[in-house]
Amino acid sequence: MKTNAIYVRCSTADQNYDYQVEKCQEWAKAHGLPNVAIYADKASGKDTNRDAFQQLQADIFAGKVESVIVWKLDRLSRSLKDGINILSDWLEKNVRVVSVTQQHDLSGPTGQLIAAVLLSIAETERNLMRERTAEGIKRAKAQGKYAGRVKDSIKKKNGPKRAAELSAKGHSLREIANVLGVSHGTIRNYLARAKS
Repeated sequence: MKTNAIYVRCSTADQNYDYQVEKCQEWAKAHGLPNVAIYADKASGKDTNRDAFQQLQADIFAGKVESVIVWKLDRLSRSLKDGINILSDWLEKNVRVVSVTQQHDLSGPTGQLIAAVLLSIAETERNLMRERTAEGIKRAKAQGKYAGRVKDSIKKKNGPKRAAELSAKGHSLREIANVLGVSHGTIRNYLARAKS
């Protein structure tokens, strides 16, 4: 019997994909999809070199997977080219691909077109975010407020203090996260810890 797969991904080790899993499982249950297997990665979506993703690919090409449920299509890939290639390959194998938050059930040529548009939007958003981050760092450097990334060995020890200092200087969560090289959630935790 073929498996219905849930694929989830978060970009860093300190992020959590439990919410993605929960919502994808709810969708599968509501649509009567049994035998759900979870494939989960904590890795960047910039390429496809991820353990769980590679296992999912192998299972799809071995004919073991009937459907793939994702929270959003950008969980599969942050690259438009990779994303389109992945979906094209899967759809050619008659694998049903469902994006829960985008409420799309992709199949056939129409599904491929919709997927291409959604992946293109995701890539554009990522590029804009990168540009805004670079501009924020440039401004911070010009104002003498940018100290560069903190080395991993120092992050855990000095993270809350450094986050509080940068916050006091008026930096946004995004800017502080980029400076310290951690997620927004970690920065929120750092600032809460610094207050206590």
